[in-house]
Amino acid sequence: MQLPEIERLCHAIVPGSGSVDLTALGAGLISETYRVVRDGVAYSLKVAAEHRPDLRLDLAWEVRVLELAGSVGLAPRLVYFDPDNSVRLTRWAEGRSWVSHEAAAAANLEKIAALLRRVHDLAVPMPARRVTPLQWIKIYDEALSRRTAAPSDPVLRSAALGRAEALPELPRVAGAVCHSDLHAMNLIQQDDSLILLDWEYAHVTDPFWDLAGWCANNDFGVEVQWSLLSHYLGNAPISSQWPRFRLLLALYDYVCLLWSELYLSVRCAEANGVAERARLLDARLRVAAHYAA
Repeated sequence: MQLPEIERLCHAIVPGSGSVDLTALGAGLISETYRVVRDGVAYSLKVAAEHRPDLRLDLAWEVRVLELAGSVGLAPRLVYFDPDNSVRLTRWAEGRSWVSHEAAAAANLEKIAALLRRVHDLAVPMPARRVTPLQWIKIYDEALSRRTAAPSDPVLRSAALGRAEALPELPRVAGAVCHSDLHAMNLIQQDDSLILLDWEYAHVTDPFWDLAGWCANNDFGVEVQWSLLSHYLGNAPISSQWPRFRLLLALYDYVCLLWSELYLSVRCAEANGVAERARLLDARLRVAAHYAA
């Protein structure tokens, strides 16, 4: 949407009758985000990004999860949504994001573990939106092919597919609602509580997917990974849990690499930070593929 359209939309859907103060916060792969203030109350507005790729997201299901999460203080309160036009308005989440060294602090690992247990305890809206790591790989492959982007490196792809095929050989676990996009900018500390933003990628899957995501996006070493998983479980991982987590961690890195490649194909001129992240993920996955060979 162009800015005049956004302003008209805000006048129509934002509660109140006063003027609207609108600030563009940025455009991601899927959504554009704005801070809106009206009658002294702040909101977050998300609308579909220009050239938005089809990642088979489900806004209606996302909104049902947002309503559940918002009702127990895990997400900002939903104010308005229009799934047909990919619009949602939530209350603004006041607070701050953690800086890099805070994420690995022992006390904060306990907080994240507790937060994720609460997320994974959410009731699953039915019908459930279930996505496996292998399905994410296929979704991004299709999106990249529609952009005529170069295919992912065959060595890394082969390693990822091998890991995805190995997952079902491990003991099965019940799926849970997962946020699936856990990084520092999507976590806000409000006094002593934590709240999660941007639930677009939420789906039902192995709950370790979220732990893998937090570890991957914060570049945690093995000791911190083990500590987070232990805090989440309430004890040291048993023999099948650690390899399952490690498989999911490498798969999460690979899915993030595909996301980066897709982002670069859509927003190349704005994507210096994404290009740097893609190089880091590529290097980490090559090391993992070498030791797995």
